[in-house]
Amino acid sequence: MANRDYVKRGRGTKKTTNKQAPRRKPWRSGLLAILLAGGFGYGLYLLSNDPEPPAPAPVVNKSKPKPAKVIPPPPTEKWDYVETLPSREIEIKAKEQQISKIPYIMQCGAYKTSAQAETRKLDIAFQGISSEIRKKDGSSWYRVVLGPYKFKRDAERDRHKLQRAKIEPCAIWKDTE
Repeated sequence: MANRDYVKRGRGTKKTTNKQAPRRKPWRSGLLAILLAGGFGYGLYLLSNDPEPPAPAPVVNKSKPKPAKVIPPPPTEKWDYVETLPSREIEIKAKEQQISKIPYIMQCGAYKTSAQAETRKLDIAFQGISSEIRKKDGSSWYRVVLGPYKFKRDAERDRHKLQRAKIEPCAIWKDTE
């Protein structure tokens, strides 16, 4: 395929048109609008002058006259909750919570240095919850532990409080120490 140099060709030829579209005369559209409005008005005039149709002749019925409908009395309200609810009492039997023999603890991190563990302990203390740092013998890990809790529900409540403060992850389990 031969190379073409489009730059040397220059721009395409412009088509100049000195001819303008013939202008319509505005009086034609005005005349058309007046004729349409006049025709509409004349139609309305003809409709208003129409005589009313004659009333139909009354129908004579030789049968028995129908008795007037008897309106029943208004119904009585069958719901009495408006009066009974304020004085009503409901008995609820709650399950007894079982106290575990082994208390629950919550661990909120395990760190290699005590400084990291102290930082996490301070974050938890700012939420109003006390915690402690435990180090197992022979291990180099510092654990941040909360508890002990008698009920798992109490531990869950504290965990949700820490989650709202963006202190995660915290795990709950039974204390074996």
